[in-house]
Amino acid sequence: MATINITDTKGKKLGTTKVADSVFAISPNIHVMHMVVRAQQAAKQQGTHSAKSRGEVSGGGRKPFRQKGTGRARQGSTRSPHYRGGGIVFGPTPRSHAIKVNRKEVKLAMKGALSAKLADNELMVIDDFAFEMPSTKEAAAILKALEIARRVTIVLPDNNINAFLSFRNIPRVRVIAVSESNTRDFLDNSTLLFTTASLKYIEEVLQ
Repeated sequence: MATINITDTKGKKLGTTKVADSVFAISPNIHVMHMVVRAQQAAKQQGTHSAKSRGEVSGGGRKPFRQKGTGRARQGSTRSPHYRGGGIVFGPTPRSHAIKVNRKEVKLAMKGALSAKLADNELMVIDDFAFEMPSTKEAAAILKALEIARRVTIVLPDNNINAFLSFRNIPRVRVIAVSESNTRDFLDNSTLLFTTASLKYIEEVLQ
C-alpha cells in the first residue's frame, strides 16, 4: 500500500498513513480525466443564449413594396435576415450543454487525479485544523508554515466550518468540502491538501 506523510499545522511530521493502491496508485487514464473535466465545465454553462429568427422579430408583416413593376428584387418582409433589424440566421437558441458521464468514469477520473498528485509529490495531509473561531490570519500562518506559496486546494470535512471561513478569503486558495470533491478541483492547483478525516472519507467513497 502507498504511504503519505502526515504533518501538523506547524509543518512538523507526525507520522505516515497507508492508503489504498486502488485509489492512490493507479495509472491515470488521461482520456477519462479530460472527459470528466470537460463535462464539469460544460455543466457550468447556463445555455440561456438566444437570438430571434425572422419569425420572432416584431414587425415586418406588411410587404415592403409590390411584387412586380418596381424593377427591384421581390421582398416579402422587412424582417428578413438581410434587412437591418431583421431576424438572425442560425442564431443561438436555449439548450443544455450537459455531457453525460458514467458514474464509474467519474470515480476513475478522481482516482487518476489523486494518483497523479501523489506521484508528483503535490498531495499533502495535515492532522486537523482546530480553529476555535474563524481567523484568516491564523490560516495564512499555517500555509506559510507548510511552505505552500502557490495555488492550493484544501479539502475539509463537511462540518469544519471555522476552517472553511478562515481559508476562503486567502488569494490562490480554493476550499471545498470533501462531499463536493471533484476531478477538476483535484487537478487545478499546485498542492492538494487533505485532513486525515477528509482523506479517509474520500478513500472509502472511491474504493
